Parts: sequence; C-alpha cells; structure tokens
Amino acid sequence: MNFKTEQESFWAGTFGKDYIKRNNSEQLLSSKVALWARMLRGAHGVGSIREFGCNIGLNLLALKRLRPDLALSGIEINRAAADEAAALGVAEIRNGTILDPVADSPVDLTFTSGVLIHINPEFLEAVYDNLVSNSRHYVLVAEYYNPVPTSVPYRGHADRLFKRDFAGDLIDGYGLKLLDYGFVYKRDSWCPQDDVTWFLMEKG
Repeated sequence: MNFKTEQESFWAGTFGKDYIKRNNSEQLLSSKVALWARMLRGAHGVGSIREFGCNIGLNLLALKRLRPDLALSGIEINRAAADEAAALGVAEIRNGTILDPVADSPVDLTFTSGVLIHINPEFLEAVYDNLVSNSRHYVLVAEYYNPVPTSVPYRGHADRLFKRDFAGDLIDGYGLKLLDYGFVYKRDSWCPQDDVTWFLMEKG
C-alpha cells in the first residue's frame, strides 16, 4: 500500500496496533450502541452503512446489535485492525487508505468516528469526496470540534491530531444539509464518549 502522508504510515504501523489494545472493551461497545441510537434518530430508511476508518469494528458491531438488518462495510488502514474487524463477521471489511478514491457501490449512510481528526489537513478533501460520493442519502461525522483549524499534541506526537469544523466543510463544500447534531461528554453517566461532537447531514 502506498501512502501519501506521514499520518497514514503512523496509523498503519505500530502505533495503530497499540491503539487496538486501548480501545477494545464491552463498556465502550455498550456506550457506542446507546450513542448510535441517538445519532440515527434523524436518518430514515437506512439499510446500509459504510465506515471510513473502522479500526477493529466496534462501531460496526454496535450498529449490528442495534439494527441486525443493516448491511455494513468498512475500510481500515491498519492490517491488524482490519483483520479483527473482519473476524467479527458483521461487515465487509477492506484494508486500505481512505485517502484513495473508493469506488464501491454507494450505501445509504457513510460516516467517520474519530478519524478525520487524524487526517493530514491537506488531504481532507479526498476523504470528504469519499464520504459524499459513497453515500446515497446521509453523511455523519463524529469528531473533535473546533471553530477554527488547530493542531494539538497527541500522546506525545506532533501533527497527529487536528481539530476543525469538519461538518462546516462538508456543508459549505458539498451542499449537505444539517439534520441533527450533538455533543457527548466524557463524564456522561449514560453513554460517555471522549468529548465527541457529532453531525448528521443529508445530501441534496
């Protein structure tokens, strides 16, 4: 696999494998099921969903527990994580970089969760293109929000975490319509997440 950015190599390598160990728990999975129940309230008639940057597939597993009828697929840059996601047996998983064009058949909803924040800002448009072109109806992003683009240190590494208004980029650049949004605090007693802001948008 050929990479265009340092960030891709970072996540495809050892750091990406270590991330697997930090983000694999039944408690986190239960929290994701509850969150998805909230995030999908405004999305109607969804029968298929694709995740860009699915890691070990916890979001896809949560979606399957919430809606067993869903047809799910995911793309993941780290081979070990992709193998674990595929082993769950709930989704079609492909090992690859989401900076390359994805020409798979469109689905009803595409999404990222904690992924856009790790993309080199100069290549965000490639991921945005994939999110929009692969969706028939809805696009959802669940990321760290900041009104202006900024970079913050990530576990001792520079240029590995970038905050911005990702939804605003998609609304302004692709004509998406905002349907719903929300913030999930890390101290939430019901379904805590890592201070994530999510946005559900619809194609025109």
